[in-house]
This record gives sequence, C-alpha cells and structure tokens, in this order.
Amino acid sequence: MITKNDVLNLENQLYEAMKSNNVVMLDKLLHNDLLFIVPSGETITKEMDLETYRSGKLKIVELIPNIEQLSIIDDLAAITLKMNLKGSYDSRPIEAQYRYIRFWKNFSDGIKVVGGSGISI
Repeated sequence: MITKNDVLNLENQLYEAMKSNNVVMLDKLLHNDLLFIVPSGETITKEMDLETYRSGKLKIVELIPNIEQLSIIDDLAAITLKMNLKGSYDSRPIEAQYRYIRFWKNFSDGIKVVGGSGISI
C-alpha cells in the first residue's frame, strides 16, 4: 500500500538527494526502468540521470517545490508540482521555474519513481 505521506516523504528525500548530488540515494529512489522526459524534450533513463549527478555537470543550489496535486491509484502515486530551481549545468547558470509530473510505484523493495516529465514554465 502507498500513502500520500509516503510519497511526500520520498519527494523530500528526492529533493535532498538532488541538492547534495547523493547518487546512492537517487539510485535507491529511481526504478531501474525509469523513463523521464526532461525540459529539453529528451527522454532519459535512470542511468542517464545518475550520470548527470555522478559527473558533477548538474549542481543545484536552490530547489523550492510547490506541490499542486497528489493522487493515489492502487499501488501508484501521481504528483504534480512547480519547482523553482537555481544552479548550473555544465558550468552554465540555471535559474528557472519548472512544472513536473512524477509517478511513484510500490514494489516489494520499496516505492520508486518509474516515470515523469518536466517542462519549463
């Protein structure tokens, strides 16, 4: 079973892992078959996402989420949010607002992100 509190706690863990480049935690939170559409329109996999953090290309200084909706559908959660993000990618500054949808699914080894999408707003 998956609850809204579970998802909110995991979202907070995800934000902290992103800000601190914690690849070990990101590896735990993301499903091996993850598919995510990033704001550029490219579809990335878990390994592609982890490599972005591992390489140090993405550095997040500030990440402020504003959750809009959270729905639980059996063993799946869908969450939408706006996020203000400051940092850099490949040494180029980033300061933008994004809208995300993310899907969390409950598995025998825990609740993991299985997919989602983000756009710049």
